[in-house]
Amino acid sequence: MIDVPTRAARESGNSRSGAAARRVARWLGAIFVVLGVLGVAWTLTVWLWQDPFTAWYAQRQQHHLAARYEREVKRYTPPPAPKGVTRAQEQRLIAAAARHYRAGAHEGDPLGRIRVPELGLNMMLVDGTDHDSLTKGPGLDPRTYMPGQHQLVYIAGHRTTYLAPFAHIDRLKPGDRVTLELPYATFVYRIIGHKIVPATDLSQLKSHGREVVALQACHPRFFATHRYIAYAVPVLVIPKRGPRYKPA
Repeated sequence: MIDVPTRAARESGNSRSGAAARRVARWLGAIFVVLGVLGVAWTLTVWLWQDPFTAWYAQRQQHHLAARYEREVKRYTPPPAPKGVTRAQEQRLIAAAARHYRAGAHEGDPLGRIRVPELGLNMMLVDGTDHDSLTKGPGLDPRTYMPGQHQLVYIAGHRTTYLAPFAHIDRLKPGDRVTLELPYATFVYRIIGHKIVPATDLSQLKSHGREVVALQACHPRFFATHRYIAYAVPVLVIPKRGPRYKPA
């Protein structure tokens, strides 16, 4: 004999199934709410500060680069300068030292130190703007020149990740200082302005026969459609040996 469920039994089973479905729905709703809150919190963290995970990695890389750079500085011997050297002669000596120094560098190597007080920036400058190099810090584009070569010095950096060296590049204003410290000399520059260009505009890498520092980052933050470029001109050169001077 086959038992046929009564109406009450069927309703009881349906009630239990409905309760279970509602519990699952509540759990899923709670999970999505938590995920949403975490997502918003993460976005605010990166927006206000930076990505903490990539920052940790970059901080470790900066520590290693600084140690390597200090060893390089101790080994570095600038070319001897004749007595009574003129400013023009000193500039030629520094340009030659810059070419020689760059020739011995490789992608990802520490070149020197970059300081931008307005950005709270004091980091090692890396040779290269490829992905791996920029995870270590701001990088000097290999298609441009070293400080002291009287040409374009093009430096790129991240805005939200890997210590976000140029997070607030749009805060730079005319008169702000940029200092590049190299083994052969220290160079001080003054911000003169900025421009925003499409990310595909490679003409910005062309040098025009005069020393200009270009600091570049993606624009706006969290997007890579454009580039924000701040420009600075030299105002002071402090050679490793010899008196400081103002560029002509």
